[in-house]
Amino acid sequence: MTTRKPSAHSAATPGYEAVAHQHRTGWARMGRTGLAEKGQSQAGGESGSGQLLDQQNGAGESALVSVYVHLDFSDKTWPHEVSRTLTLPAASASSSPRPLLTGLRLTTGEYMSCFEAQGFKWNLHEVVRVPLKATDVARLPDQLSISRATSPGFQLSCCIPSTNLAYTVTWSPGEGSKASSFNESGSQCFVLAVQHCPMTDTVYTCDLQSPGLAPLRVPISITIIQDGDITCPEDTSVLTWNVTKAGHVAQAPCPESKRGIVRRFCAADGVWGPVHSSCTDARLLALFTRAKLLQAGQGSPAEEVPQILAQLPGQAAEASSPSDLLTLLSTMKYLAKAVAKARIQLDRSALKNLLIATDKVLDMDTRSLWTLAQARKPWAGSTLLLAVETLACSLCPQDHPFTFSLPNVLLQSQLFGPTFPADYSISFPTRPPLQAQIPRHSLAPLVRNGTEISITSLVLQKLDHLLPSNYGQGLGDSLYATPGLVLVISIMAGDQAFSQGEVIMDFGNTDGSPHCVFWDHSLFQGRGGWSKEGCQAQAASGSPTARCLCQHLTAFSVLMSPHTVPEEPALALLTQVGLGASILALLVCLGVYRLVWRVVVRNKVSYFRHATLLNMVLCLLAADTCFLGAPFLPPGPRSPLCLAATFLCHFLYLATFFWMLAQALVLAHQLLFVFHQLPKHRVLPLMVLLGYLCPLGLAGVTLGLYLPQGQYLREGECWLDGKGGALYTFVGPVLAIVGVNGLVLAMAMLKLLRPSLSEGPPAEKRQALLGVIKALLILTPIFGLTWGLGLATLLEEVSVVPHYIFTILNTLQGVFILLFGCLMDKKVQEALRKRFCRAQAPSSTISLSTNEGYILEHSKGGSDTARKTDASE
Repeated sequence: MTTRKPSAHSAATPGYEAVAHQHRTGWARMGRTGLAEKGQSQAGGESGSGQLLDQQNGAGESALVSVYVHLDFSDKTWPHEVSRTLTLPAASASSSPRPLLTGLRLTTGEYMSCFEAQGFKWNLHEVVRVPLKATDVARLPDQLSISRATSPGFQLSCCIPSTNLAYTVTWSPGEGSKASSFNESGSQCFVLAVQHCPMTDTVYTCDLQSPGLAPLRVPISITIIQDGDITCPEDTSVLTWNVTKAGHVAQAPCPESKRGIVRRFCAADGVWGPVHSSCTDARLLALFTRAKLLQAGQGSPAEEVPQILAQLPGQAAEASSPSDLLTLLSTMKYLAKAVAKARIQLDRSALKNLLIATDKVLDMDTRSLWTLAQARKPWAGSTLLLAVETLACSLCPQDHPFTFSLPNVLLQSQLFGPTFPADYSISFPTRPPLQAQIPRHSLAPLVRNGTEISITSLVLQKLDHLLPSNYGQGLGDSLYATPGLVLVISIMAGDQAFSQGEVIMDFGNTDGSPHCVFWDHSLFQGRGGWSKEGCQAQAASGSPTARCLCQHLTAFSVLMSPHTVPEEPALALLTQVGLGASILALLVCLGVYRLVWRVVVRNKVSYFRHATLLNMVLCLLAADTCFLGAPFLPPGPRSPLCLAATFLCHFLYLATFFWMLAQALVLAHQLLFVFHQLPKHRVLPLMVLLGYLCPLGLAGVTLGLYLPQGQYLREGECWLDGKGGALYTFVGPVLAIVGVNGLVLAMAMLKLLRPSLSEGPPAEKRQALLGVIKALLILTPIFGLTWGLGLATLLEEVSVVPHYIFTILNTLQGVFILLFGCLMDKKVQEALRKRFCRAQAPSSTISLSTNEGYILEHSKGGSDTARKTDASE
């Protein structure tokens, strides 16, 4: 028998039984939890290769090595990573049998790879020595504050994963202390018992040394509590927490069979904070390590995935902490990635174990487990959904049909040949009841050359409440109610998954306005969110059933909006028309001021009023123009135009309201301090500071705070996002200003009504009431009080009337300012008549300045009457 020799560039490597050119790449250290961190290097047959491997920066109890074998055949060169059994191309048509490549066999510290071809066998052996890193050493504690009065001594420990390398430890300082060591559950721990506390703060060092490797030094800080220091008292309620100095973190070991550490912070005022535990079940961590390595390419997924899945139900039943839950979800995630990468199929037993574990995870206590886990990883529910989606559609064809039902998990899987029913339909007895249908015309293109099609339908109950409240483009910022379930439909043709296909779903017994959605894992930086792209709701008259039609296959649900934001074309058209009319009116207002400015600002009161009104008109004009053009810009944080439009709208609308506040404050000063005149040279700079610098600062801080977090722009729009809090930097100041302006308006009304209604004749009462009504018409749009109706749009559940009222009043604000703030002003009317008619006609129109004068006259009149009364007495 003859074989092809390796290529001429091959080098002999000591310790190998045959001549082969080999590259070792991707070996990595395994931490305490067994996570692989890949690094790269190459070693040929040179004498320094072993030293290079020893000094590679990695650590732990084992390492991941991938071997590449290059063989030159007559027709081609075949390079491939040896990570599973592979079939290589034959050297020629007559070659038999076909060469095979057998996967790695891993032992502690020693790696073997067996290569068989044409009756020859190569065995590759190498002992790998990889040093530890500081992150592989578990210190308990990693810092400690202690009182010499209550604790004469203390104990320190540093633990490393068990390894074939022999490590010795030297503690410094070590005088007056006793060192020891012990082994437990795959770890080797070195302990230092300090008999007497040091007088001052000290840093102890755990020096780990192994022959031929660089030493590793791990520090542990000791803080001595002095007299007068603020401390947290000893607490033995659950765990034993010793006296701890304020500003430090106390640490305690996890219970037996758990790995991790328990921490508790001592606040600056000497009060204990909440307990934070990272304790995780040791057996669950071992499963997580295996799944992580499978995903990285080590081991045999076909053999090990079913083994790990068989243990998941028991681990899910015993999960008792948020760390257990998160580790369990991560294990499922890595198993799903390994299955998808290796394209293996699961049998019924493995799939049942997965579904049982999923049911137990969904049934876990929300308050004690899920809420705390989501506080650490808000996307935990999305991780579970993606893992179950991937694994559920990996059932072997020979195990179809398959039906499985648990309280929180229902699955039905069917296999169809080239001939299948007219339509695929499925129903689930859930609450609410659920039906799904895939038309035949959507399935027909998948049948090619007799390919069998498997359709898997999976219902996950309670999962929709565990998913993040992330809503994509077109769903707004409302909080939606969900029906309590998620439907997952997948289609496999052979070993290929299809995501396109029409599906019709009926969700029964739903209340509110439905939005048909699916969970898009790509939204919100990969954390997932609800999207309605490709889905639409079909109205079912007289029926509580929500029908959804989607053009793709994934995880579906329906969102019910109790606070419906109407998506009506009439409302959008009304907004555009109103803004256009407002912009036109504001331009007219600027033209009027251009003609009559010198005539109407002859005293300080008129100057302050018209100066604030002019700046208000300028800001509102620019804001309305920017807002009207924003929908035509490309949305997204990568669009400079969209970012600029959002920032300008935010700043300009805020500036409009701050100028409204300035005008209200000027009026309030005139009402309260009737005989005190405001100096122009002092008030005007303050008004500019309030009207422009304050909103500019708010808008700038909002941009700098929320843009780096990805929470500045609303999804698909050039406006502030309401999920992360950016929108509230606009809503909050606006509502506060509207509230202050409302108080000033009420104050003005009281001044107009007193004392005329109580002391004056009927004619004077009618004149006062007329002044109140006209002042309301003038001050309401100028003070922006109509924006207070925005609260009604949030509280109203079904009716669209508040939305129309809010849109009409606020998009036409420029028109109201032109009519009531400018043209109804008596001085403006007289100036216009002089300019165009060359004659002065009497006018009985009461303007804002007339009302202000009327109010001031009442205030002055009241004060004069009081002085006369005092003199007569």
